[in-house]
Amino acid sequence: MTIALPPAVGEVTRLILVRHGEPDEQVHGRCYGQLDPGLSPRGREQMRRTWHLLENQLVAAIYSSPSRRAVESTNLRAGDTSAIAIDDRLREINFGAFEGLTYREISSRYPQTYDEWMTRPTSVSFPGGESFAAMSGRVRSAFEHIRLLHSGKTVAIVSHGGVNRVVLAAALDLDARHIFRLDQAYACVNVIDYFGDEPWVRVINAIVEQC
Repeated sequence: MTIALPPAVGEVTRLILVRHGEPDEQVHGRCYGQLDPGLSPRGREQMRRTWHLLENQLVAAIYSSPSRRAVESTNLRAGDTSAIAIDDRLREINFGAFEGLTYREISSRYPQTYDEWMTRPTSVSFPGGESFAAMSGRVRSAFEHIRLLHSGKTVAIVSHGGVNRVVLAAALDLDARHIFRLDQAYACVNVIDYFGDEPWVRVINAIVEQC
């Protein structure tokens, strides 16, 4: 099956949000946000297919989270880090003391916070880490800056599932409590076109399956 992104219509600013590919197996089953694994072999293949999907897009700039998994994902298109604008605000949320732990370990060591995380994920503050509100604030600031800086152009932004959900929820005027209704698979593509300040969400969670 052939997948193609919709063409831009008129004078729009297009933001293409890409989630990094699958990370190394060392973090499978563990909590990771600021933890810094690279890509797995499968993740590299996922990203090669994703960049192929974007070949017909006239990308004026590429931004990346500084996380290794995002930079490695970006390099499969950009070739080297000099072609990438690294923005620290595009990092995934900082899970603090939860970083690197299995979910069973977290539930055992931090039962009250774990319960809040599972039931009210956007209201919890992670011990030694961030709150969702803090993460959301820095992410929205980064995307607004990028959008205005590249008005009328197309920009690709490679980051994380949580980061993409924040931006998509803002564009859809979706209550933050419901952002996990937005699936974000590894190496997925999302497209938001802006007519001035008005967003038009064109694509959500598009993935290119292996033939």
